[in-house]
Amino acid sequence: MLESGCKAVKEGVLEKRSDGLLQLWKKKRCILTEEGLLLVPPKQQPPPQQQQPPLPAEPAAKIKELHFSNMKTVDCVERKGKYVYFTVVMAEGKEIDFRCAQEQGWNAAITLQMVQYKNRQAILAVRSTRQKQQHLAQP
Repeated sequence: MLESGCKAVKEGVLEKRSDGLLQLWKKKRCILTEEGLLLVPPKQQPPPQQQQPPLPAEPAAKIKELHFSNMKTVDCVERKGKYVYFTVVMAEGKEIDFRCAQEQGWNAAITLQMVQYKNRQAILAVRSTRQKQQHLAQP
């Protein structure tokens, strides 16, 4: 997404519930853009006292992209303690659970960007239909 020129709207850390049997919460570095949400495993940093060369960038296979075209809704499940728990529902029915500190507002930011994306797509669809109708109406 970022390669296509989309600017980052919000960056930070979200916790994602794993799909495994234990369903552990794993921290993911997240980049929210106008096109969707990128989930990047947090980079492993060597301890400061050891002078090691920097680790190579994360392989592309580990970066997960949740594109708004495949996203149906963002449901705020509950506010409990210091966390907001929310679920991203994908078009194919898959649900991805997240949590973040209440003051971070990730669920609201993701929802806002998704609505703006869907609105842009609807406007483009209407324009395309109008152009086709005008083209057909010309002699």
